[in-house]
Amino acid sequence: MADPAAAVSATELLLSEGVIMLGVALVLVVLFRRLGLGATLGYLIAGALIGPHGFALVGGGESKMHIAEIGIVLLLFLVGLELNPTRLWRLRHDIFGLGVLQVALCGVALAAVIYLMTGFTLGAAIALGLPLALSSTAQVLPGLKESGRINSPFGEKAFAILLLQDLAIVPLITIIAALSRAPADPHAPPGWMLGLYTVGAIIGLVLAGRFILQPLLRLIGRLGERELFVAIGLFAVLASAALMQALNLSTALGAFIAGVMLADSPYRHEIESDVEPFRTILLGLFFVAVGMVLDLGVIARQPFFIIGMALALVAVKVLLITPIAMLFGVPRWQALGLGLLLSQGGELAFVLFDQARGALLIAPEAASMFSAVVTLSMMSTPFLLMIARRLEFSDEEGDGDGLDGPEKAPRGTAIVIGYGRFGQTVAQMLMGQGCGVTLIDRKPAQIELSSQLDIKVYYGDGTRLDLLRRAGAEEATLLIFCHDDRHFGPGTLAPILEAFPQAAVLVRTFDRSHLIAVHDLPLAGTVREVFESAVAMGRAALTRLGLDETQVNEIERQYRANDRKRLDVQIASGLMAAKELLFRPGRTMVLPEKQVLGDDA
Repeated sequence: MADPAAAVSATELLLSEGVIMLGVALVLVVLFRRLGLGATLGYLIAGALIGPHGFALVGGGESKMHIAEIGIVLLLFLVGLELNPTRLWRLRHDIFGLGVLQVALCGVALAAVIYLMTGFTLGAAIALGLPLALSSTAQVLPGLKESGRINSPFGEKAFAILLLQDLAIVPLITIIAALSRAPADPHAPPGWMLGLYTVGAIIGLVLAGRFILQPLLRLIGRLGERELFVAIGLFAVLASAALMQALNLSTALGAFIAGVMLADSPYRHEIESDVEPFRTILLGLFFVAVGMVLDLGVIARQPFFIIGMALALVAVKVLLITPIAMLFGVPRWQALGLGLLLSQGGELAFVLFDQARGALLIAPEAASMFSAVVTLSMMSTPFLLMIARRLEFSDEEGDGDGLDGPEKAPRGTAIVIGYGRFGQTVAQMLMGQGCGVTLIDRKPAQIELSSQLDIKVYYGDGTRLDLLRRAGAEEATLLIFCHDDRHFGPGTLAPILEAFPQAAVLVRTFDRSHLIAVHDLPLAGTVREVFESAVAMGRAALTRLGLDETQVNEIERQYRANDRKRLDVQIASGLMAAKELLFRPGRTMVLPEKQVLGDDA
């Protein structure tokens, strides 16, 4: 029988350690966010400070890391939700071409560096070098998602490499097992069987998604219980991960497949919004745990080796990823940006180092030392990410050579970002009233076409703060975002609003989900891109049916009021809320002097 006193003691310990971890992490993350260095670095340093090698305020870093790894699992699930099978098939050449080449060449090169520069055996060098080829999915993907770049050509190349790296955990574990000096585990499956398990598990998860999860989601959607979406989302993630773990496969891969299964579901946005908070907090705790297990004593004993190896890791990956990316059609500056973005070590390296230690290929001290190398390289990511973001747009959709940047634009009242079919209408109305307008677009073809109409459009990415400043945003009265980026969300908008408080910011939103995402920001206005044109067609259809203008106006008024009411409920309760407010047979509008249509209407 369990000792009640021990249970109370364990509860008190959990509460006290939880308060310390979250409190210190909160302070440092806020500080590092304010400094523009990113949340990840704040979490890592918080863990190092409170861990057993720092002030020893909290213990058991390795056990906490095992729990917090669920954060990585949830991250891969959310990434899978962004990728329907059609898009995944479209990326197959980048995943299995660019991704495989990156892991193979970087792994071999890093193993060679370790073998030649240290006294490690060849087996140890391979066991250390191959894991270093992997990058930090947990750092890179949130940055791409928050900035809305996950679906850009640059973001898709980065995602393809990261996905292949997550898949590579299976063959890398197999290689370490083949090199193992430890007595063979009679119960462990051979490598070829792991491959069969992987294929079988993926097929099984896809079938389960189609024939179990999708019907279950439709049932929950009819019930309208929001907490059930939380339950089904977490169930899908944990069940997929548990299946993969039982087969000695990557739990992250299982979660990713679960996300892909639901990517075509109409309830995708609902599940995504419900699971996201769990992902955020658990991923933060993962990085705190990484900081806790960082052996500061090892760093103190060999600081120059660790710093030098971390620099070598970043340099080798940049020097190899850049030409590999160019080989796959990535423009030169974007390729360099991609190399910088993926140059750090990754969280899966900690798992593989532990496998190598268990296989007696490396000593525990070597595992701690190279874990410090990985952590140090991860700390460089916020700085390299800033550079990569600049390089990403240096030659996107053309190199912009010969095109004027917005610093050459005369200062005007309004800045319109995106001069496509939407932005053209907005700009024409403003210019028709004599308003000074600066037009910005990042598509050279669009700029050249506009020049043939004697319209001056300046080249650049108008979501960047530095470019907006060069365009005169600090003096502008209006900032109008008319580009068609559905991922232009709070992560990019909030800094713009803070940097230019004097300007009223208007945003074109893609759909209701996009509108809900930016609702809490202090925007001057938002317009759903097809809403007004759809209302106009509805009016035309009603007129064609024979209704007079008074009735059409009343229908439009009631529809707009009802849509606003639905939107208010959805903002508070989620996208699938307020279904009862939809017009359908049995719920129609009440019109004055309702007209009965004849057969010839």
